[in-house]
Amino acid sequence: MSEQKIVSAQKQRELQAQYSNYKDTLQAMAKKIGSVEQEAEEHKLVLDTLQPLASERKCFRMINGVLVERTVGDVVPQLQTNADGLKKVLEDLLKTYSSKQEEMEKWKKKNNIQVVQQ
Repeated sequence: MSEQKIVSAQKQRELQAQYSNYKDTLQAMAKKIGSVEQEAEEHKLVLDTLQPLASERKCFRMINGVLVERTVGDVVPQLQTNADGLKKVLEDLLKTYSSKQEEMEKWKKKNNIQVVQQ
């Protein structure tokens, strides 16, 4: 009887560790999604600001900590490419987050896990 309790306690610890792993993974992904969303919003704001300006007008861009002088015509296509890349990354992260969340829900059903809020 005590051996069964030990196995049960060990199984419980393993399930708790797996649950914590899922939660940590989802939390890290949510943090990354927030960061990418913020960066995409900054790109959009800069693009909206630069669009109406003349393409010969000079502007400054920070590249790897170095402030570089460019023209609006040079910067806008680069920013647009970066913004499009960020959108793609964000879509991929959201899909991954969603699939990981579904995986966690299936795991919870399979192992009959019920979360108790404290």
